Amino acid sequence: MVASEEIVRFFIEEGKEHLDTLERGLLDLKASMKDPEMVNEMFRAAHSVKGGAAMLGFSSIQKTAHRLEDYFKILKENTSIPVDQKLETLFLKGLDTLRELLEMLQGPFGLQEEEANAILKDAEPSFDELQKYLEALQGGGVAAGMDSDFTDRTLDILKQMLQLFKQSESKASRQKLGAFCQHLSELGGDSPGWKTLLETARQAIGNASNPYKILAPFVIKEIKEASVALAADPQAKIAPSRSLKQLTQIENGAWSKHVIVSLDPKYAAQTLVKVMDKPQLVKLAKILYKAANG
Repeated sequence: MVASEEIVRFFIEEGKEHLDTLERGLLDLKASMKDPEMVNEMFRAAHSVKGGAAMLGFSSIQKTAHRLEDYFKILKENTSIPVDQKLETLFLKGLDTLRELLEMLQGPFGLQEEEANAILKDAEPSFDELQKYLEALQGGGVAAGMDSDFTDRTLDILKQMLQLFKQSESKASRQKLGAFCQHLSELGGDSPGWKTLLETARQAIGNASNPYKILAPFVIKEIKEASVALAADPQAKIAPSRSLKQLTQIENGAWSKHVIVSLDPKYAAQTLVKVMDKPQLVKLAKILYKAANG
């Protein structure tokens, strides 16, 4: 089925609103579960995206939204399910898949079947894990990990750190961020990897050569992912990334000539477009083309 451009454009705009609803509810899923209307709203948002995609023939979006709808239905019918950071993260991964498909639909080439199928294939393990984890939570079969307060306290501290990162840089705010890292380190029990990660983060934050806009994505993301792993398995192997380690050694003025980019090609491109002019981008494209075909 080929839909008119106007209808597709309306579907995309409406879809973005539904995705915002889902994100709002998932970012603090534990609080959302205490609000039946919020859970219903998330269920309806997924249902609406599924229905619209089905009518327009966007099967990949339909399938993804349908899976999320099914999982939100489980939450609706089992309000006593214990919510932890792992469950929240798995739901957010599913949301990211749906968002990626919608962005592809909005792009210049539309929703290409081959690429859409590849996205679905890559997302399948995460969806399967989410389904199994929900089933385990329903049956009370999740293995014990860290103290039950660990993920809640970690998330609360990360939210406070994120607010500081959004403020103007100062010696006082760096000291506060460092103190948060020390507090988080103590929450992780005897895990040496966790302590190393937090000490590395503290040193990177303490390096005044690093602007907050560079620090925040690395620090918040790595600590959150490590906390999820540690909550599930107190023996989980945790280590700071190479990039985070490098941030501890950045010298004054280095960021005027350097920029850190994601390994994801899409996000790398978005970063480079912001910091390079057209001649630089053209030159880079030629170098990359030559390297890829050399």
